[in-house]
Amino acid sequence: MEQGPEQQQFQLFADVHGAALRASGVPPLYWESLQQKLAQEVFDAGDAFGIMRVEDEADEDDSEEKVSLNPGTPLIYQVIVTKEDGLQATDANSIFLIDHAWTYRVDQARQQLWDTPGLLHRMANLTGVEFHGEVPDDDTIDSVLADLWAFSHTYKLSQGTAEERVPIWYVMDEFGSQIRHSDEPTFQVVPFFYGSAQVAFSLLWPLRDLDHGEEVTWDHAHGEQNPLVRKCRLLPWQPADFKGIDASVGEPPEEYFKAVFTDNTENLPLPIEPPVYQKDKIFKVYSDIKQVVENLDGPRFALTEDEEEADILYLYNHFKDYRTLSEQRPRVLVNQFPCENLVTVKDCLAAVARRAGGVDGPKWLPMTYNLCTELPQFVSCYQQRQDRGEDNHWICKPWNLARGLDTHVTNNLNYIIRQRESTPKVVCKYIENPVLFERDDIEGLVKFDIRYIILLHSVQPLELYAYNVFWLRFSNRPFSLDHLDDTQKHFTVMNYADGIPLKQIHYDDFIPMFEKQYPKYSWAGVQEEIYKSFVELFQVATAKPAPSGICNYPSSRAIYAVDLMLKWDADDDGRRIMQPQILEVNYNPDCVRACKYHPSFFNDVFSVLFLEEEAGHNVTLLS
Repeated sequence: MEQGPEQQQFQLFADVHGAALRASGVPPLYWESLQQKLAQEVFDAGDAFGIMRVEDEADEDDSEEKVSLNPGTPLIYQVIVTKEDGLQATDANSIFLIDHAWTYRVDQARQQLWDTPGLLHRMANLTGVEFHGEVPDDDTIDSVLADLWAFSHTYKLSQGTAEERVPIWYVMDEFGSQIRHSDEPTFQVVPFFYGSAQVAFSLLWPLRDLDHGEEVTWDHAHGEQNPLVRKCRLLPWQPADFKGIDASVGEPPEEYFKAVFTDNTENLPLPIEPPVYQKDKIFKVYSDIKQVVENLDGPRFALTEDEEEADILYLYNHFKDYRTLSEQRPRVLVNQFPCENLVTVKDCLAAVARRAGGVDGPKWLPMTYNLCTELPQFVSCYQQRQDRGEDNHWICKPWNLARGLDTHVTNNLNYIIRQRESTPKVVCKYIENPVLFERDDIEGLVKFDIRYIILLHSVQPLELYAYNVFWLRFSNRPFSLDHLDDTQKHFTVMNYADGIPLKQIHYDDFIPMFEKQYPKYSWAGVQEEIYKSFVELFQVATAKPAPSGICNYPSSRAIYAVDLMLKWDADDDGRRIMQPQILEVNYNPDCVRACKYHPSFFNDVFSVLFLEEEAGHNVTLLS
């Protein structure tokens, strides 16, 4: 039987959105009604619900129906069913659209509150922040942003560039934002992106039949089965004391590393003998990396477009099938190690680093918690530090993103807790006392970080080199512990943003400038401590067999970019020292600048890794 236009439209809707609806748990019973409401822009929640002012929590049932629009007073509301005959969960029309009052990405929120007419007034009214003026001001914006985490929710796009897939946050309209939390909710609320209109809504549907006057509630920690984690996740709405929980975290059990290995869909190679080659052998190199193809021209390397005939595979994407490679082509060298994600993914880096330094971890890594697996311990740590009056600035980072994407600096506990809902993240102690640098073009001292290229030749024995050239990145504004969403003050990654100045200083110009600014500290001494931190990191990362450590595969070689900062600390005798702080380890780093300013870079790297020639190739043997 031929479908009519309406059936065809619904079938198209189901084909496009069915997977998302199923993933969100929207019952198929409601899909056809939802499609019609979306197509016709039907917002009929007002026909079934009302917002009630709660005068007294003990006397909610006697409250009169009224809503105050005066900002500055933290009022309590509830949403109730006002439909005379109640609401039936089996009614196919019992699904409702909730509009979003504001959609934002965190790094753009402050500017939008400044620039969008009426937005600050509306958000202040929602959050209960006092604001009677017409012109935005920083203090009011700070207060709104701080309180917004009890009203914001998130989703992310599954397609697009890395920038486009950064999580999106939204605030539901005044109706949706007044729906309160309950451990026994009467409704479910989920975000939904409507592709046809390229706009997002929230969907609301009942979990059971409701009578007239019953409250509409939803579970802000829906699906969380762990009672302690659930209690943490509800802190933005239900304050609780976690200081009695042990905040210390050690190395995770072996099961953690096995799970990481399984999720990585990698297999381990069979044991092989280290390959031996003739001293004059010319290696055929297959690479899909532009900088390698354009810059590798050493006499013992010949590029090939045939991957099957290559002696060296220098690949951009992660290699996975080490078993087949070890069985069929054991003499082929590859620019990756099995299980190297134990240092290149931030939660794994923190986990293996705990093998050094005892309970507090190594001095060269900021205190780090995995928000997915160590949330209660982090909350306890935060609350204990707060009680002791210690600095409580933290930085939230995605496990596996770089360039500062979806990275947040804050001292707001609710902000940190809510970050767990977007993408898997770690939270690291923010370096509140960094060693700063005086730029000649800016008044004041700025943050800077340093990138070293590390060459890993072998695991057993550990053979590790540092490229003698390092790279520097600088913030564009003087450092201070305020305006934490100002990326040009708190971040150093400027080379991927359009229209933002990028300060570059060559390493051999930087060293005398640094020693002039800090005459009591020689760069050679600072770099010695940096190198010690690299060696200790790779010692602990290779101390256990795969998958709990980087795999000892004799045909593997690799380079990594280690980003670090320096912070002020004290040694055992109380003397002020510059302590290296490893921020992250990057797989297959961007080497555009390396090749531009040092054209021999890949010839040096290949000679050290594949020819075992150290002399004359601008490297220092670390271990």
